[in-house]
Amino acid sequence: MQTIRRAHAVQPVTAIQSEYSLWWRRPEEALLPTLEELGIGFVPFSPLGKGFLTGSISKDATFDKSDFRSIVPRFTPEALDANQSLVDLLKEVANQKKATAAQIALAWILAQKPWIVTIPGTTKLHRLEENIGAANIELTQNELQSIDEALTQIKVEGDRYPEALEKRTGL
Repeated sequence: MQTIRRAHAVQPVTAIQSEYSLWWRRPEEALLPTLEELGIGFVPFSPLGKGFLTGSISKDATFDKSDFRSIVPRFTPEALDANQSLVDLLKEVANQKKATAAQIALAWILAQKPWIVTIPGTTKLHRLEENIGAANIELTQNELQSIDEALTQIKVEGDRYPEALEKRTGL
C-alpha cells in the first residue's frame, strides 16, 4: 500500500488493477480501504475466477497445455470438486434472481463499491451480453450479507497460482 501512496503523492492515480472475485478476496484486507481513502478506482481482473465462477467447469474438466489453468492448483480435479460449493451458492442465488452464476459473481463485485469496474474477459459475443446483464442485477443488503455469511463457511482449496509463479511475480 505504501507504493500506491507514494505514487499517488507524486501523480494522482486514477485506478489500480488487481485480481478480485468471490474466489479471491484478499484485496478487501488492505487494498480496497487504501483505494477508498485516496479516491482511486479499482479494476478487478478475473472476476469470474478464470471461468470457474460461471459454473461451466466441472471437476472432470481438462485443460490443454496452452491453457494457463492447466498449471493452476485451483484447477486440479480435487480442488474443483472441493470448491464446487462456491459455484452451488452462486447458482442458488442466480436461480432466485433469474440470472446466471456469472452474472451474480459480477453483480456481487459491482455491489461492493461504486468505484469498482470489472474486466470480465471473453471472446464470445453471447458471453459479453451475459456479462453486461450483471449491471442490471441488484443484490439487496440482505442478499449480500447472506452471500458473505455463506462464504465464511466455504474454504477455498488450491493455491491461486503455481508456487514458482507467485514467488517470482509476487502475485
